[in-house]
Amino acid sequence: MNQVLPTPYSDLNAALKLLVEDVHRVLGSNLVGVYLQGSFAVGDFDVHSDCDFVMVTRPELNATEVEALQQVHEQIYSLDNPWAKHLEGSYFPESILKSGSASGTDLWYLGHGSRSLKRSIHCNTLVVRSVVRERGVTLYGPSPRTLVDPVPVDVLRKEILATIRDWGSEILNSPEQYNNRFYQTFIVLSYCRMLHDLLNGYIGSKRAGAEWAKSNLDPLWTGLIDRTWEGRPDPAVSSRQPADPVDSQSTLEFVRYIIDKADRLPSSAP
Repeated sequence: MNQVLPTPYSDLNAALKLLVEDVHRVLGSNLVGVYLQGSFAVGDFDVHSDCDFVMVTRPELNATEVEALQQVHEQIYSLDNPWAKHLEGSYFPESILKSGSASGTDLWYLGHGSRSLKRSIHCNTLVVRSVVRERGVTLYGPSPRTLVDPVPVDVLRKEILATIRDWGSEILNSPEQYNNRFYQTFIVLSYCRMLHDLLNGYIGSKRAGAEWAKSNLDPLWTGLIDRTWEGRPDPAVSSRQPADPVDSQSTLEFVRYIIDKADRLPSSAP
């Protein structure tokens, strides 16, 4: 097995090493590769980041493998290691990961702060494929470029624009389900990043998106973006706290603003 590529955090390195070893013990030769994506791939991670992974398998996981992996993730979560509770990722059969034609189908997924797998489309996007292929950090297996087809920029932009519109519609139609400090901060930073990525044609970090937004969008949003970045710590706590009413309303207006900006871009945005 390849040695886990260290992050700057020894506790996280230890959790990842154990995760890869335990998953390999369960799957054996059915495990093709393990990769970091998200902030630990694109950069600007910090101690408040979650750690996103992609496990690549040969076939789809069978019931016996899923049961054994549920035990693995329960044991990892129970470690006396704070990073063990901030792992998030999905198990991709290699045939599904390879191209974007199977985007949007359910995968076995470990949510942030969860101790068990469930079926979800969460990671099955072109954005994740692009990050894994272009900037994924290899923990085990071959180069991710051998497993993922290139994602054309115009196709990537279409997915980002669809997410801006569709998720925005969901947020604006049902704001009550997002009325906590975690989601309020997550939404603002995500919409900064998505508009940045839509314009630039590649996936950047939340930090890069926030700084870009402060420099390029209407200055009236600067205070909201700054307060949002400062509100990132302790997601387990912030997800149980109501959002500030003024910032919550401003966040809804910000979502409308970003949707309008995205809709006004020409189809061949540079």
